[in-house]
Amino acid sequence: QVQLVESGGGSVQAGGSLRLSCVVSGYTSSPNCMAWFRQYAGKQRERVAHVATSGGRSTHYADSVKGRFTISRDNAKNMLYLQMNSLKPEDTAMYYCAASRIICDGVPEIPLSYFPYWGQGTQVTVSS
Repeated sequence: QVQLVESGGGSVQAGGSLRLSCVVSGYTSSPNCMAWFRQYAGKQRERVAHVATSGGRSTHYADSVKGRFTISRDNAKNMLYLQMNSLKPEDTAMYYCAASRIICDGVPEIPLSYFPYWGQGTQVTVSS
């Protein structure tokens, strides 16, 4: 059974940084695509960033986080990370880790419906 568990959320002032982590277990082989999504209260989850874990290992970001967030993957440790710098109050949301077997190398947009595996989420709160 595939399980994803996030950690690293918390409260921070605007301009601060947080690093989210996600540990993946239960895969017989590493997922080909992993992503971070976030969800505002009452809204649908939106993609923050995704990374291909094979091939060219490309990374792609939502315009709202480009230049501030960095997604990375450690296949040997089955870990996914999201380094978040220069945080803004509008980054306040529940953040979710997601995994899929789809090939996403070089693909800039991936709908959330393509990700069958999800973590339970970790809350990020940024105060002004």
